[in-house]
Amino acid sequence: MSQPQLSVVIPAFNEEGNVATLVDEVLAALRGVVPFELVIVDDCSRDGTLAVLQAAKARAPELRVLAHQRQSGQSTAIRTGVKAARAPWVATLDGDGQNDPADLPKLLAARDAGPADVKLYAGWRVNRQDTGSKKWASKWANGIRSRLLRDATPDTGCGTKLFERAAFLDLPYFDHMHRYLPALMQRAGWKTTSVPVNHRPRGAGASKYTNLGRALVGVRDLMGVAWLIKRSKLTDVRELE
Repeated sequence: MSQPQLSVVIPAFNEEGNVATLVDEVLAALRGVVPFELVIVDDCSRDGTLAVLQAAKARAPELRVLAHQRQSGQSTAIRTGVKAARAPWVATLDGDGQNDPADLPKLLAARDAGPADVKLYAGWRVNRQDTGSKKWASKWANGIRSRLLRDATPDTGCGTKLFERAAFLDLPYFDHMHRYLPALMQRAGWKTTSVPVNHRPRGAGASKYTNLGRALVGVRDLMGVAWLIKRSKLTDVRELE
């Protein structure tokens, strides 16, 4: 396969009912649009996710499957995929199928029309298809995060994102970092922008998060990211001739 210009990275944990459809949707969205590879990272699933992905490889030469040998969480799975990616730009989607691969060309078009110092295009779920309690919890968390971090991002929880691989790998790594990518990119001196995207109900399986669990972890992480931002220093560098 030729060198890809885009790597699509999808973390998956117990998503045997969703990953086959997701693979086909990525192929339909990107074939003929951009040379790409699809990297799905299985986070030690306990169901048939790996078997479904192995079968999908027969119809999808763009597909690469990486398997964690120990469950490590979504941020680690994303980072595993980004480290393995062969393209300079990476798009991410959640493995539950709620993100729409048809939005990927829209993100690419936004990047092509945007300035060079924008290194992250973050999906913005303007019409979320979640339960009322989940939408309320997300709205509450987004409000607190926005006031504390001032990242000017209405929706950091959307899995649909497009970013420069090198810029991502230069960010500090920690569990749950994927929820704070706009603030971390801005801390590194880059600009970010939000792009409205589609959102769909979960097709199969169950959510891996609860509102309470997300909130308890989120408070600690939020304080940590605020500390990182406060302690950061940026400067221009000039090399002498």
